[in-house]
This record gives sequence, C-alpha cells and structure tokens, in this order.
Amino acid sequence: MRARRRSHVLEKIGLIEALGLLPLDRTAREARIALLGDGQTPKSRFDLSSLRQLQPRYSVPLWLGRAPHGRLVPITNLFNHRQPPPELGWSVRVTDVRDFRGGTNSYDSHNGTDFAVPPGTTVVAAAPATVLRISSEFHRGGRKVFLDHGRGLATSYNHLARFLVRPGQRVARGEPIAISGYSGIDALVGFPWTPPHVHFNVWLNGEYVDPFSCEGSTPALWRTGNAPVPSSDHHDHALEPTAWDERVLDAIVAACEHAPTRAELESAPTTIERAGAALMHLNYFPTRFGSRARALRASLYPTHFAREPRLDLPFARRDYDGVHFPDR
Repeated sequence: MRARRRSHVLEKIGLIEALGLLPLDRTAREARIALLGDGQTPKSRFDLSSLRQLQPRYSVPLWLGRAPHGRLVPITNLFNHRQPPPELGWSVRVTDVRDFRGGTNSYDSHNGTDFAVPPGTTVVAAAPATVLRISSEFHRGGRKVFLDHGRGLATSYNHLARFLVRPGQRVARGEPIAISGYSGIDALVGFPWTPPHVHFNVWLNGEYVDPFSCEGSTPALWRTGNAPVPSSDHHDHALEPTAWDERVLDAIVAACEHAPTRAELESAPTTIERAGAALMHLNYFPTRFGSRARALRASLYPTHFAREPRLDLPFARRDYDGVHFPDR
C-alpha cells in the first residue's frame, strides 16, 4: 500500500517536544535510573536480541510523516503473555515471548500494545473516562495520560508530546486527549531507527491485561473483537466513575518504600489524582512498594469486574480505519 504523508507531523510539535527532552536535568537523572537502577528500581536489561526494536522500515517513514500502511496503524509490539518478574528489572530482551496470536511480536517485559504513528498524530480516549493523571517519567514511557473508564477498567497512553486534558476532566469516547510524539528513553537510545509509537496500556482491576483475546479464551476488550477501529460515536459520555477506597489508598502510601514516590502520593491534591498516582506507580515501579501494597492493587476497586468489550482504537476516524499486524 502506498505510504501517505501527513503534513502536520512536526508542524504541530518540534523534535525536542516530540522526544520529551525537557527539562534536561530531570531527563538525565531519570535516564540514569533506567540504565543503572537505584535502591528500589532495578536497572533495565538488554542484549543483542533487543536490536529487534530497530525497525527502519517503519521508523524512517514515520519520522518523515508518512503512514506506511495508509489508513491502517501498524502494531510493532503486542502484549507479552510470558512476562518476567518485575524484580528482575525491565527487560527489552527477547527470551520468552508469546503474543495473543501465538507469535513473537513482543519483547520480555512488554505489557501493552505499540501503535506506530507519526509524531503529531491526535490521540483520543478509547472509551468515556475521567482523566486520572498526566505525568512524565522519562525512564518509563515518557509523557503519558491515564484514564479511568469505571467498572475496573483503566488505560494509559505513553510516549506523548503534548497533553490536551487535565486531571479530573471528563472526556467522551473519541475525544482528543493528547498529541503523539516519542518521548522517553526508548527514543533517545534508538533514534531514528526505533518507530515512534503510542504505547497503550490497559488495566482491569488494577492489573495489566491484554485488550486482545487469545483464541478460545476470554473476550477481547475492543468493541469490535480483535480488529479495533476508531469510534464514530463522539457523543458517548456514559460512565460509572470509580468510588476509590480512601483506606486502601492510605495503606498503599504507607507501604511505599521509595521516599520521592511516597511524597508524591501524600501530596496529591485530590482523591482522583492520588488514585492515579497510586495506580501508575504500583504498575510502572512495583519494586518501590512492599508486597502488601502490590496485593492491594485489586482492592482499589469496590468489586472485581469481568472483561467487557468497551474500547475503541485510540485514534481519530479521520486518520485511521483499523490496524495492521506485522509478522515476526
């Protein structure tokens, strides 16, 4: 399929903003943690197998503003169903990998779906939601937006360039929430050979889950099965906001063993922002908490919710029609 150029790619954002490099002192400090670790964060693990992330057939066209598969979004990494324990550190190696199709389109610690899009692409809410959190952690996903969709379901959108929402805001299905980039250490290490993408995380009952469904297993979380498409219903505001348990939040804060993270949790100005911070840190930096706090993740929600098809592709219908699965 002929590649399609998007004239808006780096007209909306500059390269510095796309990569999320500012402020430089914080960027350098967090990059060091990714490479060397600290007292509560194991260093990242990589080897020659990590070179699979270098995909110039996608990265070069995307940085130039072209969509390699036209109106289909390439998925460069799927959720790995055989992830190593987080205590071993974030692994970009490919040693034990299985995606939902039984293939190897992933890497060891990959816990989301990578949608390869040109920087400057509009990112939209996959379902009606309340904005839980906006933040930037250069060593884990760069700039990101966290959404609470109620009924135990939450999503995050990583490697962004610019935020279009604020914590506590209600958003409709398909409403713009951010402009994509490729912020985070991933891009800095692999630029320009790793494809810019939106890393899309899904949590159910506080735990990472794959929105796609393995054959014969539980249903997909996409409303159109394993073939997600953008929403055409931008008037869908239906939402059951989560009733966060303050006592559980207090217990999570008390179990945090990383002083800066604990200070952030304690200073969150609203319950929504405190819950967003707790969910983010428990999942992105679990080793900064005691085992009791990690066990409390599911208790953040008032009940245990089943998988339901509720999500749409997090991009606008004017830009994309569906997804493309590259084979590995």
